[in-house]
Amino acid sequence: MTENECQLEHKREIMAVHDAMDILNGKWKISIISSICYYNKRRFSDILNDVQGISNKMLSKELKELEINKLITRTVLDTQPISVQYQLTEYGMTLKTMINNLAEWGIAHRKVIIGK
Repeated sequence: MTENECQLEHKREIMAVHDAMDILNGKWKISIISSICYYNKRRFSDILNDVQGISNKMLSKELKELEINKLITRTVLDTQPISVQYQLTEYGMTLKTMINNLAEWGIAHRKVIIGK
């Protein structure tokens, strides 16, 4: 591979990272995806409990964006009162390896920084 081809490939990869971060940006999306990923199906209140510090309004907004980007599905359950359940789509499941790697890195980083 020539130097020019390498540069073009690196630019393409950097753009791909930029595109991914455009979808997953913000303080909450990866935590929301993690909650759904680890439990397979989650109700709104379960995600709200898992993602500490997020408001109802912000969770609702983030879930809508994840649904628009085809990462999760929203199912209204026939319960009283009505509840909503979220699940990763098949496409969303492609993030599972990244979520697991990020969690492993976070655990290792915590050990480096604070020794726990």
